[in-house]
Amino acid sequence: MRAPSPGAIVAVVTAFILPHELHGDGAHKVLAVHGWFADRSAYAPVLPDLDTDAFQYALVDLRGYGEAKDAVGSYTTAEGAADLLDLADRLGWERFSLVGHSMGGKVAQRVVALAPHRVRRLVGVSPVPASALPFPPEQWELFASAAHLADNRRTIIDLTTGGVRPAAWLDRMVTRSLARSDVKAFRAWLDSWAGEDFHDRVEGCQVPALAVVGALDPALPADLMRQTWLTWFTRGELVELPGVGHYAADEAPLDLIRAVEDFLRADDAAAETAGAEASQPPAADA
Repeated sequence: MRAPSPGAIVAVVTAFILPHELHGDGAHKVLAVHGWFADRSAYAPVLPDLDTDAFQYALVDLRGYGEAKDAVGSYTTAEGAADLLDLADRLGWERFSLVGHSMGGKVAQRVVALAPHRVRRLVGVSPVPASALPFPPEQWELFASAAHLADNRRTIIDLTTGGVRPAAWLDRMVTRSLARSDVKAFRAWLDSWAGEDFHDRVEGCQVPALAVVGALDPALPADLMRQTWLTWFTRGELVELPGVGHYAADEAPLDLIRAVEDFLRADDAAAETAGAEASQPPAADA
């Protein structure tokens, strides 16, 4: 290799690529985004039963989580959305659907705000709305201190699943959360998903959008989705899962798969119908 000439400027480009794993080889491409408490391993309970013939899922780690735990960044929904669009470009996915849990649902809405023409369908699983989410002072302290207090993380998980889950499950969820997230990033993400308001960017959006919520989740209930999600998305839909809290992938994986994939398949059925109609010869004049 020839050394650069004296005085030459050598540029080194080190673009960040979201860590991800692909499941399936279907024609319908889907980006799946995790929430505040876990990395992409949050989707592990649903993986064995996904329809990998119809869909190809890309499970990602946002900055500060999983394999991106040490990645520097601003840890905002705007940055996350830009990272997702960059990954879609690298995968060669011109159009795709999005599934986002909780904080990941807000990141997914940011993608829709930035590039609605690229999104086939949007699914939010207990999604944080695109508006700001105000907290009473004592609740804010509980959430803000959860960055470094394991007991606070456990309390939040218990509260948002109706206080009915086994102690061992709560402990396991906290252990995963601590292991798979960076403390600084975890805290910074809270400011972003709780404080940002870009609902005017999705208001009137015609991308089909499903919100799946748990009946035991007091934080992001069906009523809040009716006031936000169903108001902003003109083709919005809502499914409430009984006996489920904030973590549907863990609490009711089969019910979640059915709700999500039935909704995603509706896009494929519509495309097939449109294609069949376009291929029909014009009707003869009477």
